[in-house]
Parts: sequence; C-alpha cells; structure tokens
Amino acid sequence: MSRFYATTPIYYVNAQPHLGHAYTTIVGDALTRWHRLIGDEVKYLTGTDEHGLKIQQAADAAGLDPQSFADSIAPKFADAWQRLDIANDDFIRTTEPRHKSAVSELLQRCYDAGDIELGVYRGKYCVACEEYYTEEELTGGTDCPIHKRPVDDYEEENYFFKLSRFEDRLLQHYADHPGSIVPEFRANEAYGLIRSGLRDFSVSRTSLTWGIPLPWDPSHVAYVWFDALTNYLAAVGFGDGTDSYKDWWPVDYHLIGKDIIRHHCVYWPAMLMSAGVDLPKGWAVGGWLLVDGEKMAKSTGNVVNPLDLIDVVGVDGFRYYVLADTPYGQDGDFSYEGLVGRYNSDLANNLGNLAARVATVVAKKCDGIGPAPSPDSPLAEAAATTLDGVTAAWDHVAPHRALDITWQLIRTVNAYLETNEPWKMESGSAVDAVMGDALEALRLLAILVSPAMPATAQEIWSRIGMSGEISAVRLPEAGTWGQYPGGQPVIKGDSLFPRIT
Repeated sequence: MSRFYATTPIYYVNAQPHLGHAYTTIVGDALTRWHRLIGDEVKYLTGTDEHGLKIQQAADAAGLDPQSFADSIAPKFADAWQRLDIANDDFIRTTEPRHKSAVSELLQRCYDAGDIELGVYRGKYCVACEEYYTEEELTGGTDCPIHKRPVDDYEEENYFFKLSRFEDRLLQHYADHPGSIVPEFRANEAYGLIRSGLRDFSVSRTSLTWGIPLPWDPSHVAYVWFDALTNYLAAVGFGDGTDSYKDWWPVDYHLIGKDIIRHHCVYWPAMLMSAGVDLPKGWAVGGWLLVDGEKMAKSTGNVVNPLDLIDVVGVDGFRYYVLADTPYGQDGDFSYEGLVGRYNSDLANNLGNLAARVATVVAKKCDGIGPAPSPDSPLAEAAATTLDGVTAAWDHVAPHRALDITWQLIRTVNAYLETNEPWKMESGSAVDAVMGDALEALRLLAILVSPAMPATAQEIWSRIGMSGEISAVRLPEAGTWGQYPGGQPVIKGDSLFPRIT
C-alpha cells in the first residue's frame, strides 16, 4: 500500500472560518478521499496558525491574552470542518508542544548550517500579510498590494535566513522535478519569483513575545514563516528525536492559495535544503474565490460564512459547487445565484433526477427489485472511459475536471433512458436489461462522486440495494462494469436535491 500525505495551509485565528478557508479545505478533502478510494494510506492535515503580531493585536482587541484568544477561535475551525464533512486525519495548532519542538529543530539545523545570521531590518511591513515589501511592490508606494491599506515602517534587530544563496539550487530542483507545481501557470509564477532575485528574509522578532523563542537566542521569537510552515513536518513527528517523520515525508501535496506561493514554493524548499530535509513532492496552487471581484477577507468586509450556505443547498450541494464551479488554480467569483443555479442544474435536474427516474421505473416495471446489468451494455464503454478520465483528473488535482467528466456519464445515462423509454415498455427481459444497465451506471456514479459528495454517494449506494459502506469500496477493482448484483430492493426515497426556486 502506498501512502499519500496532503496539507492545507494553517489558518490564522484572528478571524472565524470563511468561504476562502472552506474552499481549500474541501479541495484537499476530496483529493484525499480519492486517494483512499484508490487504496492509498492517507494522512490529511489542516490546522490553525496562532502566533505572531496579528494574533497579538486581535487578542488585545478582544481583551484576552493570546493563548485564551487562540483557544476561543481554533475550535471553530475544527467544528466548521466537521460540519462540512471534512475527513482530516489530524488538526495541528502552532501552540502545541509537538509543533514548538519541530520549529526549534528546523531553526537550529538552518542556524548550524550557517544560513541564519543576525542583522537589522529597516523597511515596509504589512501586519496582515506578515510580509515585508519593497516600495516598488507597494500600490502607490504606500499600500499593501493584497490588503489595499498602508503598511508600517519597521526597524529592529532580526535574524535573517540567507535565501539569496539558494537561487540556483531552487531553479535546479524545479528543473529536475517538472510538474511538481500544478497548475503549470502557477509554477511559472514561482519560477519568476526566483529568477527576479531572492532577498534574505527575517526569521525572528524582538518587538513581540507571542511566539516560539529561538533555541540559540531566547530574546528573539520565531517569525511567521519558520513557525507556520514547519507545522507540515511537526504533524508527522519531525523534532521528536527520531526519524519517524520519514514514514510520511516528503509530503505529496501542499494545497495553498496563490497569495502564498512565495512562502511555500520559494522560502520553504530553501529552508528544507538548508536543514537537510527532503523537499515536498508537490504543490497544488489554487486561486481565490472572489466576491464582487475582491478577495474574501475580514479587512474588506466581504466574508461569506460557509455554514450559512449549507443551510441553503446542504453540505454536499455546497461541496459540489466549490469543487465543480471553478477550475482549481483559477480565480472564481462566488455568488448566491451561481450557487443555486449550479445546484438546480447539475444536482436537481441531472444526478437527482436520474436516481429518482431509475427508482420509479424499477418500482413500476420490476416490482421494486433491481435487475442485473448486461455484460455487453452500450454504457460499459462510456463507463470505462469515464473512469479513465476521472482518474487522470484527480492525478492532476483537477476536481472540476473529474466532476465534469462524471457528469458527462450522467447525461449519457439519462440519454440512454430517453432513447429506450423503459417506462413505456411492458415488464420483462427488455425493460430489465435497460434498468440493470442504469443501476450499474448508478453504482459506478456513486463511487465516482464519493470524494466530492460522500453522504450523497452513500445514500445512492444504499437506495439501489448495495450493502455496506461505500467508503470501503476500492478502485480500480470496483470500477469494472457488471458488478451490480441484481435482485436487490431499490428505494426511491425523498428527493436527493429538491429544486430551489
């Protein structure tokens, strides 16, 4: 059995979960559910980022000490992921002892390698980004290009990671590992950042105390990127005094947003090179879900609570929209109208209608008992082509493509029923052949939609008379045509996706 390890970014606890957080987390959940489906042993990690000036300021505003403030927010992320049916295997908080040990270990390794040196920083700093900018990078020379507000002037003694030493090594690594950043146009952004020249970056602060002390100089606390990024190693045991972390490392995919390419695809691999740790196998870079053309953020006041939306379209309806509506890597534009429109079109009119139609005809023409499929069904080839296409799409972290290909099969099966019109046939072998094929297609469709819509997949599985949990099914074995056993009771049940008007 092979292993598959994937991570989301860890989310700042200065605000509650919003749609932007949910987007990446649902993509990662569907990707890791797919890998469980194909038989991999999976570790899926998410968590919260709880140190730094931004958290200190939010805690002060709330009248709490930073740890109490973090303790009040972090569980809201865990609860939100539970409500969205996220099957993460671990939830890490950067205030945990295991994380602090890992950060200290990584910092010490880089310091011992001679790649961390003391200096003084003078420059422009955005608290919200936890990032320094040159004047040329600022909008109008004054404003953060991400948060559209003035940055602060900072000057203090810092330790610096000598990133400037790693340009050639980084470019060589990416040349040796083509396709490690997907989609490809996002990879080009990372290469451009490296080729434009690398600046050493600060790894410590003396102006705040809410952080992890540097192991060789406790008067400094670790600055965000060494602290935050190391969570991916901490979760698999790095820093525990053994090499057990190598059971899962290197990670297969870091799922990140486009705004943190620099830190994940430039800073992070350089840090790992310095520390003598293997580099990640891959990065999957998503765009932003925009609202009225703006990135969702607390500072812009356009935050959408994902838990409000599941009251409208259900958990699986929301998950489907997030995965299917925007090609991963591109920016998407969220709207309530778009959410409802896709729900009605793809779920109510297509998948839901197919399941209801099949159950209705089986009840009327087959006494409610599902017939077995034909081994030489005209749907068999379409099903095989669909499985190949869906597999290739997930291999490229393209959930929208995987679902589009799956929906092509749904439309093919609906067209097959329209052509044969089994509802007009007399009960007997002819109608049994058509309905057996349709039930076998539904069996396969339930499997293929299960990474995106696990509860819906289980419901379809049970309604067509399949026993057990669909989560126990494995591909490619279960993907071969002809495994619907026949002789099973088929239940129509309530509408899977009632139309929203």
